[in-house]
Amino acid sequence: MKIVFTTKGTTWDSAMDSRFGRTEYFLIYDEEKDELTSYDNRAIENEAHGAGPKTAQKLMEFKTNILITGNGPGGNATTILKNTKVDIYIGAGNMTAKIAYEAYKNQKLEKI
Repeated sequence: MKIVFTTKGTTWDSAMDSRFGRTEYFLIYDEEKDELTSYDNRAIENEAHGAGPKTAQKLMEFKTNILITGNGPGGNATTILKNTKVDIYIGAGNMTAKIAYEAYKNQKLEKI
């Protein structure tokens, strides 16, 4: 299973980014391979409109099963993600990626 985190950096110790559409990075954890990779999403800052849906479309390229973020995506991005069967968990905005992963595993994040 692949889990993606919206973060401000590229390691487990990175702070979570509470934003979805304009998140700085995706931190992608492949549980089966125990492999951590990242994607630099900072170019989205230059988009005037539609950052959420564009970020959701980019996320689909990684074939992830779960999104863990702070406040959650907006309506249009949520629709795109739900149509692709991505489970969305929110409430990790004040955590590091590693702590957010542990919170997810311990069912302490809210599923939307």
